[in-house]
Amino acid sequence: MTNSHFSHDDEPERGYLVGIAFPQERALLSIDDSLEELALLAETAGIKVVGRNWQRIRQINPKSLIGTGKLQEILDDVMLCEASVVLFDEELSPRHQRELEKHLGESVRLLDRSALILDIFAQHARTSEGALQVELAQYEYRLPRLTRQWTHLARQAGGGGARGGSGGVGLRGPGETQLEVDRREITRKITKLKGELEHVRAHRQLHRQRRRSSGLPLVALVGYTNAGKSTLINALTEADVYAADRLFATLDPTTRRVRLPDRRDVLLTDTVGFIQKLPTTLIAAFRATLEEVIEADLLLHVVDVSHNNAAQQIDAVEDTLAEIDASSMPRILVLNKTDQLAGTLPSFDLVDKYEGAVAISAQEKQGLDELLELVRATLETQMTSLEVVIPYQTGKVYSDLYDRGYIQSEETESDGWRLKLRLPMAQCESYRRFAIADPE
Repeated sequence: MTNSHFSHDDEPERGYLVGIAFPQERALLSIDDSLEELALLAETAGIKVVGRNWQRIRQINPKSLIGTGKLQEILDDVMLCEASVVLFDEELSPRHQRELEKHLGESVRLLDRSALILDIFAQHARTSEGALQVELAQYEYRLPRLTRQWTHLARQAGGGGARGGSGGVGLRGPGETQLEVDRREITRKITKLKGELEHVRAHRQLHRQRRRSSGLPLVALVGYTNAGKSTLINALTEADVYAADRLFATLDPTTRRVRLPDRRDVLLTDTVGFIQKLPTTLIAAFRATLEEVIEADLLLHVVDVSHNNAAQQIDAVEDTLAEIDASSMPRILVLNKTDQLAGTLPSFDLVDKYEGAVAISAQEKQGLDELLELVRATLETQMTSLEVVIPYQTGKVYSDLYDRGYIQSEETESDGWRLKLRLPMAQCESYRRFAIADPE
């Protein structure tokens, strides 16, 4: 789909923020901090925030979500601020969205947090894979919310946005409304996009298998958006990954080779940043990308320690890792942006979740040697020993083991090379047929 939500004229849209504190809900951020984050998201999307309001509700209004008195207060504020878009800091149900749109009228648009994040992702997706993932998430979000406001979506999308191709709405059947035509067309597009992404997923799986055969451990960077992951990968690899001080500056994964203190290499991959209340459609659509996290040997959880809500951001990332079944993976807590700290380094309750923690400044390239040493030591705990005899006629296997640095000692015997290996557990199966002793 196109990024048609927001004006790209010289004059930015004027946005009004609405926050809601639900009863008995475990909120990661306070209502003020969550609205401040929403304001940053709006700014990233090119919207100028001109006002905000919030309500703690004890009982959800089945029609308008918030109380009628508060809704009228917001409508008055919106008129006074001359806002053109109202942004809710929650994902609205289709019914609430329809009812609120009626109250706002045609001159003011309504967006919830999920729609805003989806639009930002659409703006920042730089690869065809990223565009596919975002387009699928957008359609899946919009399908249950189709109203007359969203008709002709497929025609607006231009047949797949950046990927090109044909498209457009099919012929209308007897008695079909435009809404029904659009719904059927969007369902067809969702099916097509899922098929294309399955091809992407299969391609990624093949790529991962080839990477596994290289014997290089995979280390994945995870963290809250704007924690400094791209800056860190640039500092460690002298790569040229786009990095900016804003939310979701990069979406597409980047993998680079990094040398550890023992002169062994690892592959370091960047992943999409997380955020509280990340839309579930987005997590599902980015499954192929997020599998980079699940397939990694080690995670580096990068945290902006200078942020007031660093502890809450850690919790948000942990929640997302649990959602993609990655919460049991070995990981290191990387306390970044220490150069921006006004006081002492804050302490966090590690609760045995992490293999260790290290303080760094990716921007100033401070603490990187300590980080790499901790990575080396942690990966070493995942290594195992294996004693093998490699027949002379399989010299390529011997060469591979030598190139990967797995050989600790060797002797020549009549039937082949007798080797003592130290290698990652994940690589053990590849050489077990040559084994003469069980691994440790």
